[in-house]
Amino acid sequence: MPLPSANPAPAGVSPVPLPPPRKDEASRRAELKSMKRVASGLLLVALAVFVVARLLEPAHPWLGFVRATAEAALVGGLADWFAVTALFRRPLGLPIPHTAIIQTQKERIGRVLGNFVQNHFLSHEVLAVRLRSMRVAERAATWLSDPDNSARMARHLAAGVAQAVQTVPESEVRALIQESAVTRLQAMQLAPMLGSLLAIVATDQRHQVLLDEALKLALDSLERNREDLSRRIKEESPWWVPPAIDKALQRRLETAGQRLIEEVKGDPHHPLRVQFDARFREFVERLKHSPEVIARAEALKTDLLNNPAVAEFAATLWDKARGAAERFAADAGDEALLPLARGIRSVGASLVANETRLAELDDFLTNFAASVLEQHRHEVGLLIAETVRQWDPEVAADRLELAVGRDLQFIRLNGTLVGGLAGLIIYCVARLLR
Repeated sequence: MPLPSANPAPAGVSPVPLPPPRKDEASRRAELKSMKRVASGLLLVALAVFVVARLLEPAHPWLGFVRATAEAALVGGLADWFAVTALFRRPLGLPIPHTAIIQTQKERIGRVLGNFVQNHFLSHEVLAVRLRSMRVAERAATWLSDPDNSARMARHLAAGVAQAVQTVPESEVRALIQESAVTRLQAMQLAPMLGSLLAIVATDQRHQVLLDEALKLALDSLERNREDLSRRIKEESPWWVPPAIDKALQRRLETAGQRLIEEVKGDPHHPLRVQFDARFREFVERLKHSPEVIARAEALKTDLLNNPAVAEFAATLWDKARGAAERFAADAGDEALLPLARGIRSVGASLVANETRLAELDDFLTNFAASVLEQHRHEVGLLIAETVRQWDPEVAADRLELAVGRDLQFIRLNGTLVGGLAGLIIYCVARLLR
């Protein structure tokens, strides 16, 4: 009668079931039973031969060779039957020490198996060799370069991004956008950066274009505001000045202004241009090096960043992004995804054509994956040990026997045959030494 399980699960914890049987379990179980019958049948044949030879040996002394062979085969077969059976259960249900090894030593087997896997399968060297031989980068690039795969990837990527955007808390994202923008702007000095930008503009006298635009704007203003100028002259002029003189003054002012503007526009060396150039460069230097100007710019920047309009702008950015994601998720046709799919396919094709980049990417992926796996290999070992510990002992032994039991039956067959041969040799030597 079988004994209770040697390693019951802890109180309150039910044993973890093993994975469901494979579809070919029935055929495996049939093969195991068949091999058991063959091994047991050979043992019974050895027993029958031994009995018959023992009974007839007094009348036929030559049967001593047969009897010795059958006797040794019987001993070898029984010993191997006991050894194989003791791995999985107690032979004949007897409480013999060091039997039912898988059931009684399940926890130790799990620990040994976990240590073996983490030390010999999850070391950096073993993982690196295996991962490098897989050529992950080349396979991924080849897969992405296929039009169907790139389109599928584009759909999944777009759907994932759209869903992620819709599920992110609005208040946190708005705060993150505002905080990121404000923190970055606060970390940089505005005036020196603006001075460097204007210094670039001043290269090759390109800042004179600003003056040209200002002159054009002034000329246009004179043309559009003649009535306002006439009214202002009339208002500022004494009452006793005739209107004709006011109009003549206005014409002189307009003519003088237009002439000055045209002269400046047509003469690259005009004194006004030289003066503008000097003032512009002086302003750039003050932006870059004047503590007063830098301090005023920082104060202005702080006031601007603390303005509620900045928070409102951040919220507007997020609302637009969220609305675009919702519209895209609702109607993401193949035409809309075509640019993304084309870009993914282009990346894959360019990688396939560049062996150097593929090798570099393979090295990166290999080292990264191997390092991560090696870093957590102890956890893998613990997982194996804990999983094996929680298995039901009898079911685990049955499954393991089903997996390797058929091959173990050959040990019984070999034990019977080799034992018989050894018995025959020993009997022959003993006869010669008489």
